[in-house]
Amino acid sequence: MYELMQLTDRSYYLQSPAKIGLYKLTDTDVCLIDSGNDKDAGRKVRQLLDANGWHLTAIYNTHSNADHIGGNKYLQAQTGCKIYAPGIECAFTRHPLLEPSFLYGGYPCKELRHKFLLAQESDAQPLTREVLPPGFEIIELPGHFFSMVGFRTPDDVVYLADCLSGKDTLEKHPIWFLYDVAAFLDTLETVKAMQAQWFVPAHAEVTGNIAPLAQYNIDKVWQIAGDILDLCGEARTFEEVLQNLFDRYGLTMAFEPYVLMGSTVRSYLSWLKDTGRLAARFEQNRLLWQRV
Repeated sequence: MYELMQLTDRSYYLQSPAKIGLYKLTDTDVCLIDSGNDKDAGRKVRQLLDANGWHLTAIYNTHSNADHIGGNKYLQAQTGCKIYAPGIECAFTRHPLLEPSFLYGGYPCKELRHKFLLAQESDAQPLTREVLPPGFEIIELPGHFFSMVGFRTPDDVVYLADCLSGKDTLEKHPIWFLYDVAAFLDTLETVKAMQAQWFVPAHAEVTGNIAPLAQYNIDKVWQIAGDILDLCGEARTFEEVLQNLFDRYGLTMAFEPYVLMGSTVRSYLSWLKDTGRLAARFEQNRLLWQRV
């Protein structure tokens, strides 16, 4: 874990739970794409930097989920590096309590205030094209989270963040967290058509051909949508839909999967309603969802 893998003369990644990108700006200066899930991840990155005689100038966050910004505070304190995050993700990075609060829909209880959902605050600034290294390209990848982006380096390596998942991950976590289903599908179609020397997804194997995995993720979205529509053959509350999905996929309810899957299922319900596949009505002070 945290082994440095070289892809080109300048582009690398660290093999970690959420892959961290590294790009050599000069013989001594480097930047990171994301920072790992906690202070320990940041410490491992710092050790690697020191071992190679590298100076960290900046961290470019793809989005604000805790497993991508968790090393920010430590690395910034140790190196004085700049931190940049896109759009609304910048606010979440500066104020990470927003993530578990958003997921839960209120003040998160202590079972949700841990490093996997609540990173430490870091002094992030807005990500713009002007702050990127020369030759870097921002790739808009909305859907998984609010304003998520990826990056293409000058040597044609594309870092894809969480816009898709590996097959093994989807077997273990059948309902992958996402915020906007329509945007997620659009992003997957865009990624499926991309060409690059290397693609580096945060939660899948590095590959030179991303199209098959993008299509696999697209198929999974439609499978989940079909399962929800099937469950809503009769009117059901959100909690009933969620319980049935946990049962169907052999999952066990606890606070973290409840908020992660619950938020995602609500996004599916909104999308299916907005596209005319589900109807919603209030009855006996309950919100009911039913297939049209």
